[in-house]
Amino acid sequence: MNVLALSPFDLAIAALLILVLAGLSRRLRIGVERPLLVSAARSTVQLFLIGLVLKVLFESAQPLWVALLAAVMLVVAGREVMVRQKRRFVGGWGFGVGTLSMFVSSFTVTLLALLLVIGTDPWYAPQYAIPLLGMVLGNTMNGISLGLDRLTQDAAQGRAVIEARLALGQDWQWAISDSRREAMRVGIIPIINAMSAAGIVSLPGMMTGQILAGTPPVEAVKYQILVMFLIAGGTGFGTMVAVSLGARRLFDERQRLRLDRLHLPAN
Repeated sequence: MNVLALSPFDLAIAALLILVLAGLSRRLRIGVERPLLVSAARSTVQLFLIGLVLKVLFESAQPLWVALLAAVMLVVAGREVMVRQKRRFVGGWGFGVGTLSMFVSSFTVTLLALLLVIGTDPWYAPQYAIPLLGMVLGNTMNGISLGLDRLTQDAAQGRAVIEARLALGQDWQWAISDSRREAMRVGIIPIINAMSAAGIVSLPGMMTGQILAGTPPVEAVKYQILVMFLIAGGTGFGTMVAVSLGARRLFDERQRLRLDRLHLPAN
């Protein structure tokens, strides 16, 4: 079965949905028409560019270029985690916490899949490595950003409670334990919901793409289960690492709460 090619006219028809939605937003004064159009244009340009990059990468399949693209993906994901925070950490920590956590979790999970589960030859084959890393990294990024945002917001809003616990002799880990657990839960809940609804409420993207490309449905399901488990692992481990690092950063060596290490939210 051959994949049906899409013409520019086909994509233009789909783009009309965005234009209509933007028009309704302006008409109803919702105020999302500009970010909607910008994000649609941005995604179109980015996807076409990555398509050209992957075309060259698939033809050469050099480990150095695969590693370089993976590093670029990690850096961009780290920036996205940072800018999504209402109260992000000042200095290099704002970028470093999320980036380090994604490196530890997403890259480890992807390598595990490539080396022990899929067993590609070579193991860094870009046709497998880049899409897998992209799916794991994207979902891990969302989990970490949600978890860190919840942690810093709770720490700021619950400052009196945390400092009272410290004054009563509790160490920093116990003082912020409630906020830390809640932040981890918030970061992991989206992937739990996605797994719960997969196959009944929704057909996940990878499975749908493989079926459209002619892959037998059962084989597509197997790959989708693998990917969802990898995403869950990467998201869970990454969120736990990021929240733990963030919680530690909120206290100094004298176990004082240091909210001055967070940027104030913009008014």
